[in-house]
Amino acid sequence: MAISLPVENYQLEAGSALDRARLVKFMQRAYRDLGAISPGAHLADTVQRHFSAQSQLWWLISNQPSTAPVGLPGTNRPEPVGCLWQGEAVDQRTGIKQAYVFLLYVAPDHRHQGLGMAMMEHAQRWAKQQGYGQIGLQVFEDNVPALSLYQKLGYRPQARWLSLEI
Repeated sequence: MAISLPVENYQLEAGSALDRARLVKFMQRAYRDLGAISPGAHLADTVQRHFSAQSQLWWLISNQPSTAPVGLPGTNRPEPVGCLWQGEAVDQRTGIKQAYVFLLYVAPDHRHQGLGMAMMEHAQRWAKQQGYGQIGLQVFEDNVPALSLYQKLGYRPQARWLSLEI
């Protein structure tokens, strides 16, 4: 199933439970883009623990032949240029289930076209259709482009994750 986006030459395709390895690959790309030195097995573990029947996975596909290499041997299915993985979490203060964005990723060559905004708007529509009254996500404080996007969409901080090197 393909979903048109309001950005020319791009669409979203629904992923499936068979896409776990591809999802890990996209998580590794996203974390490398954020400066992770060696995003490793912990990402596969995250997918194993959180990719469930309540999850929804969408692949961002470019319809431009020059930027859409074939992703699977023996198919004409293009390699995705982005990913949106959404699932379910619980608001720890209220106990209410909420939609949760585990991953939003757009490859660097495809950024600054409104694709992240379009994907997040799709995620919000999906969450509303599923009956969620709230959507949450985590973003690193030094990820200024993502923070800007989420603020434009109306997201506001509710907590801070603190850590201490010991």
